[in-house]
Amino acid sequence: MAEPHPKVDAFLGRAKRWRPELERLRAILLASPLAETFKWHQPCYTHAGGNVAILGSYRDGAVLSFFRGALLSDPEGILAPPGPNSRASRVVRFGDVGRIEALAPVLAAYLREAAALQAEGRKVDFAAAPPLPFPAELTRALAADAGLAAAFRALTPGRQRGYLLHFAAAKQPATRAARIARQSPRILEGKGMHDR
Repeated sequence: MAEPHPKVDAFLGRAKRWRPELERLRAILLASPLAETFKWHQPCYTHAGGNVAILGSYRDGAVLSFFRGALLSDPEGILAPPGPNSRASRVVRFGDVGRIEALAPVLAAYLREAAALQAEGRKVDFAAAPPLPFPAELTRALAADAGLAAAFRALTPGRQRGYLLHFAAAKQPATRAARIARQSPRILEGKGMHDR
């Protein structure tokens, strides 16, 4: 059984939404092979030097997220991508403790599988997906600024993808250009869209 982390205790003590669900999920996680820590202002669970799962509380429920959930076999079909552009992570959403209780053995098995995959060093094959196209406004901005181009190339593939999705989501060329200008300082610092 993993040691409870004091920051997770404090997080749960402050939880206004879904506290019983988060506490029950935490109990299942603490009984797994994973170690409890606190990252990104959330309870995070690690194994063999890597992140495996994280708990979150959202408007529609408590969420157990698997960082490399796409690798899990998911025989019960309970895992879903958190968004349309998610490639690696998978989540299970809960709106009541009863569903967590019903799925407790399944969740425990998924956590053991996720820990084993982490220990094996298994990775999601991102190269299999086709690369995202560069918006014309970004191509022009990178051609005009060699420093920005070098900084963008130095970003991890995931950070590059995050920016490409953000820029391309704008419908108007002026909005895409404004987003690129606004994010350029972060790119030059080597930061991703959601880095602090």
